[in-house]
Amino acid sequence: MLLPSPSHLIRGPLLAALLFGLACLQPAKAASASTAASAQSIMEAMTKATAAVVGVKVLAVKEARSARTLGLNRSGSGVVIGNDGLILTIGYLMLEAEQIEITTQAGKTLPAVAVAYDQATGFGLIKPLLPMRGVVPVALGSLQDVNPGEPLMAATGATADGDEGGSSLTQLVSKRAFSGTWEYHLDTALFTSPPVRSGRGNHSGASLFNHKGELLGIGSLLVMDALGENKRMPGNMFVPVDLLKPILSELRQSGSSMQSNRPWLGLTSTDQGGSVRVMRVAEGSPAEDAGLRPGVVVQAVDGAPVATLEAFYKKIWANDASDQPVKLTVRDGDNIKTIDIKRQNRMLSLKKPAGI
Repeated sequence: MLLPSPSHLIRGPLLAALLFGLACLQPAKAASASTAASAQSIMEAMTKATAAVVGVKVLAVKEARSARTLGLNRSGSGVVIGNDGLILTIGYLMLEAEQIEITTQAGKTLPAVAVAYDQATGFGLIKPLLPMRGVVPVALGSLQDVNPGEPLMAATGATADGDEGGSSLTQLVSKRAFSGTWEYHLDTALFTSPPVRSGRGNHSGASLFNHKGELLGIGSLLVMDALGENKRMPGNMFVPVDLLKPILSELRQSGSSMQSNRPWLGLTSTDQGGSVRVMRVAEGSPAEDAGLRPGVVVQAVDGAPVATLEAFYKKIWANDASDQPVKLTVRDGDNIKTIDIKRQNRMLSLKKPAGI
């Protein structure tokens, strides 16, 4: 049974935690000392968790390639995960950043620096340049411990430009693979509904917590098919923190993971009816340099047929021979042809934020 969507925005972490606790209780049971203790425990866990949520404000460099889709001024959220003040956020916020600042729950704004951007998972790591006193990092949970139907809480941070942030009751509605149109794929993502409140990118970097106050995921997208199965249901896609755990040390040390060193073609594509169609070709990308045009249907990669975005991407990424081009067999109208596209690491085409 889904949580009701009206008035799902909860002002203040204590009230949010209380309602979250009540939602977790069995309504048919009478109030007792044990249920009261459970609610109190949930309140304390959620209050502690939301205290680690911060607002993130970014100004990208004027010549940033990513500004075409993300703009120069970006705002979202992050959450403290390290004793040294390390903050986890969604990576696209900090692409080609010139300035980064974070705002704590106490309203203190601090300059920050980029630590890592991981193209494969979509995570970003930043760190304030000044200490954040009194902020306890959150514990990392796991998608393995949560099932569709369970109530969760999404929290966003306030930013210096007037975005108030807040806490929202939501519910996990599905765990499934996700393929983005921009050469991005997760074997498992978390989908929740109702969505984080609308506004200036409030879902970007939002924290998703379970009833223990453990971090389950970082908000990436507003979606209209949270339930999947071709059913319309507005919600959010969260990147699970399970993907962060095995690469966190690597991200701290090198600024990205080895799995991010993979070919990028510069395509925006979609899959429908068993075919992959190119919708847009990025300016100055390897695909544009090779003469690929929007509207073509991709039939094969290096001779292997592909019918979905997942298959398309994984076939491109499977061949890491940097000196060999990607061979795309495409249908352009009535013509079928093979186009050789030079392999390129996307990070080489972007300006790295200071610090990485």
